[in-house]
Amino acid sequence: MKIALLGYGKMGKIIEKIAIDRGHEIVLKIDYDNLHELTVENLQKADAAIEFTTPASVLHNIDVCIAAGVPVVVGTTGWYDHIADVKDKCLQGNGAVMYASNYSVGVNVFFKVNQLLAKIMNNYPYYDVQVEEIHHMQKLDSPSGTAITIAEGILDNVAGKSNWTNVLITDNPETPQEPLKPEQLLIESHRIDSVPGTHTVIYDSEVDTIEFKHTAHNRNGFALGAVLAAEWLQHKKGFYTVHDMFNFDI
Repeated sequence: MKIALLGYGKMGKIIEKIAIDRGHEIVLKIDYDNLHELTVENLQKADAAIEFTTPASVLHNIDVCIAAGVPVVVGTTGWYDHIADVKDKCLQGNGAVMYASNYSVGVNVFFKVNQLLAKIMNNYPYYDVQVEEIHHMQKLDSPSGTAITIAEGILDNVAGKSNWTNVLITDNPETPQEPLKPEQLLIESHRIDSVPGTHTVIYDSEVDTIEFKHTAHNRNGFALGAVLAAEWLQHKKGFYTVHDMFNFDI
């Protein structure tokens, strides 16, 4: 398979290595210094595109992929307010788009178990629940897309929580926060140097604490999942999430 990489930072370089190891060819690499090369004509040299850029550029990149008729795997987060519009463009343009807050196999197993755990804990309302995420300082969005997906899995299954709220914690003094309401699910976002990503769900009561955690040792799991997604998406049309690829129905 011929792959176009939209975004050639740390993630793009790891994706490149994994894709080549799996027998694929990288035919286009787009980064800040060659944005002018992101054209329909150049994209049509590829069988699929993998997009890991920024919230400021992701929508344009998806549009160009749809116009080129090239399936695109989107790993960028922070743009989900526009999902309905992107889905409409994809379907009207007969394109193929997959998006996910996280493509890691392990994280997607975590998502599924998180939902099952929330269903169980819904029977025990004396436990309060919160989400904690830790990322490197260069992480642009807060909370992470992964943390939001985790929170949504809890909100769908715990009756006492109706919405999430985020607190960003860095080395700088924390801005005073409004008191948390009982129906709010707290997401604490920590930004620490050189942390690929750690996500923890905490159920706390007066008698004990239950912690459910996923720790990424590096970015390789995210990159492998993105390449698997490009393989899965090839020759398909439509608008997909990573859950369409990972079938964990039990």
